[in-house]
Amino acid sequence: MPTPCLIPRFRVFLAVPLSAFLLVAVAAAPVFAQGASPPAAPAPAMKGPAVPAPLQSGDAFGDEVTLPPRQIVYLKGKANWDEAFSTLVDAFKSLNEYLAKTGLKPNGPFLTIYTETDDTGFSFEAAAPIEKAPDNPPKGDIAIGEAPAGRALKFVHRGSYDAMDSTYEAITNFLDDKKLDAKDLFIEEYATDPVKTDPQHLVINIYVPVK
Repeated sequence: MPTPCLIPRFRVFLAVPLSAFLLVAVAAAPVFAQGASPPAAPAPAMKGPAVPAPLQSGDAFGDEVTLPPRQIVYLKGKANWDEAFSTLVDAFKSLNEYLAKTGLKPNGPFLTIYTETDDTGFSFEAAAPIEKAPDNPPKGDIAIGEAPAGRALKFVHRGSYDAMDSTYEAITNFLDDKKLDAKDLFIEEYATDPVKTDPQHLVINIYVPVK
């Protein structure tokens, strides 16, 4: 069956509208009043979806794992897909500031826990695993909680965040082929620091908890 928590992750890549082709056709038509034909206008550029970098030997794709219980400090937020990566980076910068101010040491890479998605955007928890909660719990937008634990499937994405749609489409196809039913959330774990890493060289572990 289709996987409801993943399918809304995809954005629609629209083809060039018909009006663009009509404008090109008018520009390229012969100008009889001048007795000469202008040079043919170039065809409109067609930009397709971004493509992930190839996986490397040993990269997981559909490997079953058990996520351990982990305490996290996290910041809740919402974003639209067009500004997804910049929104997450800003959230992780805020977490870094909080960790530095309180002296807390993260004991694992940053996480994004997607709690709700639709065609236009998503709700998330940008998180950092920590060994123990601070003596003075945070207030405001930052909170202490638990990351999802238990059985999950692990997938690896390499390359830009703009190419994540292709990876999630492949994940959805994998789940459908295996007839697996995913829970209504998924997790990204950043093997490379999203704040400091060149966006074209990201390595992201994707965990899909399954029922």
